[in-house]
Amino acid sequence: MAAYTTIDDPEAYFQAKTYTGTGSSNALTFDGDTDMQPDLVWIKSRSDAQDHKLHDSVRGTNGGYYESLRANSNAASDVTTDGAADNTGMSTIGSDGFTVISNNSHNGSSKTYVAWCWKESATAGFDIVAYEGAGVGTETNVSHSLSAVPEFYTVKSRESVGNWQSYHHKMSSAPETDYIQLDGTGAVADYTFWGDTAPTSSVFTVDDGDDVNAVEDYITYLWRGVQGYSKFGSYTGNGNADGPFIYLGFRPAWIMTKITSGTDNWQVCDNKRDINNPVFSQLMPDSSDAQNDGDAKVDFLSNGFKVRKSGGSWNGSGSTFIYMAFAEAPFVNSEGV
Repeated sequence: MAAYTTIDDPEAYFQAKTYTGTGSSNALTFDGDTDMQPDLVWIKSRSDAQDHKLHDSVRGTNGGYYESLRANSNAASDVTTDGAADNTGMSTIGSDGFTVISNNSHNGSSKTYVAWCWKESATAGFDIVAYEGAGVGTETNVSHSLSAVPEFYTVKSRESVGNWQSYHHKMSSAPETDYIQLDGTGAVADYTFWGDTAPTSSVFTVDDGDDVNAVEDYITYLWRGVQGYSKFGSYTGNGNADGPFIYLGFRPAWIMTKITSGTDNWQVCDNKRDINNPVFSQLMPDSSDAQNDGDAKVDFLSNGFKVRKSGGSWNGSGSTFIYMAFAEAPFVNSEGV
C-alpha cells in the first residue's frame, strides 16, 4: 500500500495555543489530545502591537529565562543576566506546554496571545542548529540532522544586529543564489549568503555577509516537507475572489505565505484564531502589528487551502508566492483511510 503519511498525529509535532494574559506567572497547557514538549515556541500578542518572540530549547535559558529573538526585528537575542526578564518573557518549557511571566509581549493582563510551537524531530522534518560563523567570505558547511534536504531555513545572529536571512526551495529557479528576509517585506533578491551552493541532506552552506557568517553565534531553524504533515511550495495569484487552490495532502493547521515577486508582508493564518472558514485573522511576522483581517480570506480544506480574496499580499494577479504549511490532519492516513 502506498505510504500516504508517516505522521498520523500532527499534534505530536506541531500545536498552536491561544490564551489570555494574566499579568503574573502563567503555566499554559496545549489543548490537543497528545502531549507535546515543544522545542520552538513563537509567541505573538493578538490584541496589541508587540514584537513576535521566538524561544527555543537549543539557545535555552540565561538567568533563568529563555533567550528570545524577535521575528520582526534584526535585534540580537534578548537575554537576562540580572533577573530582569522584561524582554524575555518565558521561564519554562514543560512536557505539554510552557510558562510565561508578566510581560506585555507574552502575558499582559487581559491581553490576548497566540503561540505556535514545534517539536524538533527528523521524522517531522524540523531541526534547530546553533553554529559559530567562520568569517565573511569563508565558505562554511554547517551540519544539520534532517537526513533530507531542507526546503526552508532562516538564519539569525544571536549576538549582533542582523536580518533573518532565509532560504526557500521554491523562491526562485536557483534559490541557492538568492535570499528573502523573514523580518522584511522585500522581494527575493540575489546575494551569496549561501555561497551559491544548494543545501544537501547533511549540510547547508553559509558564505558572505555578517548576517550569516561573521565570527559570532547564530541560530538556524530548518524544515523539510513531510507527506501528509508539512509542505513548502509556491503558487501564482490570479487577482480575483475565486483564488487559487493549493493542494497540500492534508487539512492545514497553520500557513505562512510571502509574495516573492514584489514587496509586501509575510502572512500567517491558523486554525486556533479562526476555527471556521473562511479564515480571516492574520499576523505578519515582519511587523509588530496586532491581529487584523487585511487581505486574508482563506478556506482551510481537507486536502489544502483555497484563497478567497484578491488582495496583493495573498493573491495579486500574476504574482508568485511561497508558503509553508503544517497539518491539522492528513487527507489520507498511514493505513490508507
